[in-house]
Amino acid sequence: MAKLHIKKGDTVYVNAGNDKGKTGKVLAVLTEKNRAIVEGVNMVSKHTKPNSKNPQGGIVKQEAGIHMSNLQVVDPVKGGATKIGRRLNDKGKLVRYAKKSGEEIK
Repeated sequence: MAKLHIKKGDTVYVNAGNDKGKTGKVLAVLTEKNRAIVEGVNMVSKHTKPNSKNPQGGIVKQEAGIHMSNLQVVDPVKGGATKIGRRLNDKGKLVRYAKKSGEEIK
């Protein structure tokens, strides 16, 4: 499995699809499907039966997965989408950094 450029908690920009131009926080990363669930992006209507959490049942709006290739991490300094690189920091640990500003991504 290839190393992914996006992690849970990252702020990402959607560069393709119906939600192109939106930004949001990554809630989950589905590595086996190469997808991520992003807050407020790719909303779908899910029909649910009544249960203890939702006693009425009905139609619930929720986020669906979006493919990793349609996402880019937002630069922490300059803002906007950026590519991600990996390099060793001063402690010798491999960290991700934004290629646009050179800033390390936490």
